[in-house]
Amino acid sequence: MSGPAALAPFRTRSYRFQWPADLLTAWALEMETLILGWYVLVETGSVLWLTVFGSLQFVGTLVSPVLGMIGDRIGLRNLLAMMRLFYAACAAILLALALADRLEPMLVLAVAALSGLVRPSDIGMRSALVGATVPPAHLVSAMGISRTTQDSARIAGALAGAGLIASYGMAPAYIAVTTIYLAGALLTLLVTGGRAKQASASPDQAHVVRPSPWAELTDGLAYVWRTPRLLAAMSLAALVNLTAFPLTGGLMPYIARDVFKLDQSGLGVLVASFASGALIGSLALSVIGARIAPARFMMATTMIWYASLLGFVMTPSLPVAMALLVVAGCAQSLSMVTLAIMLLRTSEERYRGRIMGVRMLAIYTLPFGLLISGVMIPRIGYTSTALIMVATGILLTLCIAVAWRADLIRRDSVANAL
Repeated sequence: MSGPAALAPFRTRSYRFQWPADLLTAWALEMETLILGWYVLVETGSVLWLTVFGSLQFVGTLVSPVLGMIGDRIGLRNLLAMMRLFYAACAAILLALALADRLEPMLVLAVAALSGLVRPSDIGMRSALVGATVPPAHLVSAMGISRTTQDSARIAGALAGAGLIASYGMAPAYIAVTTIYLAGALLTLLVTGGRAKQASASPDQAHVVRPSPWAELTDGLAYVWRTPRLLAAMSLAALVNLTAFPLTGGLMPYIARDVFKLDQSGLGVLVASFASGALIGSLALSVIGARIAPARFMMATTMIWYASLLGFVMTPSLPVAMALLVVAGCAQSLSMVTLAIMLLRTSEERYRGRIMGVRMLAIYTLPFGLLISGVMIPRIGYTSTALIMVATGILLTLCIAVAWRADLIRRDSVANAL
């Protein structure tokens, strides 16, 4: 294959299979999130139960480092395929309940908790697999293009999910979701890279004892702790998951229905607005990513992200809110993709799966952000709750920039290497 530099990753055979596999999986994940989030909100009428549902999807963040260690042992490709088959099995359970007319909010929450054991690790493992299969010269472009799978899914997946359930009901919608999951898993099995490396059988290595899984896991955590740039990146990831992502994720069904008085289709449009901006950011990064200083760019775009969320919270106008969601989505994509690029570029190859597992561990603050907002909104209102979250995010982002300025802000730091 030949073509512009932005498409260079597709010269790698494994990437040509991984990209559509990631795309299909991301579509199904977004469809499922929107369908079930709306279902829980309508059936229970409670923003608290909505935030509980959103939180349960991330219960597995605590085991993400363990999954990263397993990926380093059995192969990232194999782990990712197994995870995606598990999503399909969980979706099939909900499909069977819907066909039998036995679906209830508590059962949805139970299955969400089951799926949430592995779901948070998907993004990290797919990024690690890209790092393991794509040549270093194409890594920035590959990460930008890979991010388009998630961003385009939030557009098409949100609109398709809202349209399917509104037009045909839960069972037909879940037939589509289960089928898409299975197709993504099968394409993942066609990826030829990211397999477990076999130990050499030379006499010098015959008696070498491989470290225990627990030792490998704690070694990966210690590596992050003693590397300032990695610790700073993980701190920023934890912060945005606590204070920013809840507003454009788990709370979006509430914002659509109770703030802007929209139906399911309106919810899909709001989600698609944010995702459209994220897609623009991902495409831009795939073109210009090689010319930016990752850490500095990450911090600047995080501040733009918070500023646009501040405007979104305060505006009563739906068109203005949609425009601000586009800006927020673009800044979010630029910030989080450059964070992932920095992690993959500046960490040792043998730690790659564990580093991305720890990165997913940072998502564990998102359920706390959702639950806190679910408790605060009925008491002090949506606007006050959202303003507190955004203001906290801005203040602590500035603290991170000051505390790790030598690693994040200096142009000659390793984290800002072009």
